[in-house]
Amino acid sequence: MAADRRIVIENCAIATVDGHDTEYASGHVVIAGNRIESLGAGPAPEGLRDVARRIDASGHLVTPGLVNTHHHFYQWITRGLATDHNLFDWLVALYPTWARIDEPMVRAAAQGSLAMMARGGVTTAMDHHYVFPRGSGDLAGAIIGSARDMGVRFTLARGSMDRSEKDGGLPPDFAVETLDGALAATEETVRRHHDSSFDAMTQVAVAPCSPFSVSTELLRDGAQLARRLGVRLHTHGSETVEEEKFCHELFGMGPTDYFESTGWLGEDVWMAHCVHMNDSDIAAFARTRTGVAHCPSSNARLAAGIARVPDMLAAGVPVGLGVDGTASNESGELHTELRNALLINRLGGHKEAALNARQALRLGTFGGAQVLGRAAEIGSLEPGKLADLVLWRMDTLAHASIADPVTALVFGAAAPVTASFVNGRQIVEDGRLLTVDEDAIARATRDEARRLARIAAQA
Repeated sequence: MAADRRIVIENCAIATVDGHDTEYASGHVVIAGNRIESLGAGPAPEGLRDVARRIDASGHLVTPGLVNTHHHFYQWITRGLATDHNLFDWLVALYPTWARIDEPMVRAAAQGSLAMMARGGVTTAMDHHYVFPRGSGDLAGAIIGSARDMGVRFTLARGSMDRSEKDGGLPPDFAVETLDGALAATEETVRRHHDSSFDAMTQVAVAPCSPFSVSTELLRDGAQLARRLGVRLHTHGSETVEEEKFCHELFGMGPTDYFESTGWLGEDVWMAHCVHMNDSDIAAFARTRTGVAHCPSSNARLAAGIARVPDMLAAGVPVGLGVDGTASNESGELHTELRNALLINRLGGHKEAALNARQALRLGTFGGAQVLGRAAEIGSLEPGKLADLVLWRMDTLAHASIADPVTALVFGAAAPVTASFVNGRQIVEDGRLLTVDEDAIARATRDEARRLARIAAQA
């Protein structure tokens, strides 16, 4: 939409998730081009010019779009497998299958993952893709192209692995890259696809997979590469007790100290999971402003444990939410993570004081924007920010009897998405995607999942 054309949304409850948690029981939002022009209580100002569309959002809650901070799209076509395994056993069971993915499979899986998130209120997605089997095609290009076609704002965390079975790692030898090959391919991906502008739709991060699947050299050189190129860094950290034991046995220190020794703590870094963090670890993350992608459903599915999110937040650690790969979170939806983050954290030491509804919503919006380094552009509804927002319908049977709409959104069933806007462009209407054919994507993901299963069985 042209910068001088406006969309006016009125008669809705609004949770801005700004620095003061400003909310309006009945208010308006004005979008001009790809920016939020104004918002506030009551109807929109009279006399607005060039209004292309007016939306009566009675019965709706408007929030910032959800921001996903950790995912593995390719796993969409291996959902429902190894359902009773812990992390390491799950990896051992699935790596031989994952090692046989190719470009058509990855494209279909990315489309499925993105579609499920987008129709559930995600406006900014990310994918940590680290499996690049030899001869598999342009996997990064397939993923980025899928996000572009969907109309979702996107960060590709270009992952890598160079520690295979012969080196004591878990991936098969033919599914990993060499140190030099991984660094060169990562740099090429950044140079081809990363956009550093305010309203960028595609960004790239440097993302070696995990301490037990990459060499120390790849971690250290990857951090140096990211900072030379001016992009962010992402990896898995402190996910399980087995990882803690691995780091002590191999490096003589715990994961956080190991990461710090390789240059992997800093305000340009975020890590997935961070379940097993002691007080010293949390203090180090807070001191360096290292971010965390909290993935409550996956952590529960793999029996990894309960991350100390309340303690992280109290210390000043930036925390966002992540779906994680759909082979360990088969729903593939981020809005369910709002509820699961709140409920699972209340099983920890802080009990009912762990998180409340508004803290959970902040994790899924502004917290995610912080973690991705985009808090100035997205994550809250404020004039001048990018027009990434969601209209949740709250007047149906599922939510109508709950007086507070934010409580209804977080504690209640998954709310219907009437409309979702990214960069001022509507991509969802009444729970259906406007930019792609959902049914065609479903067929493609089913076909590619079956093809992968056949290839893995033959191997």
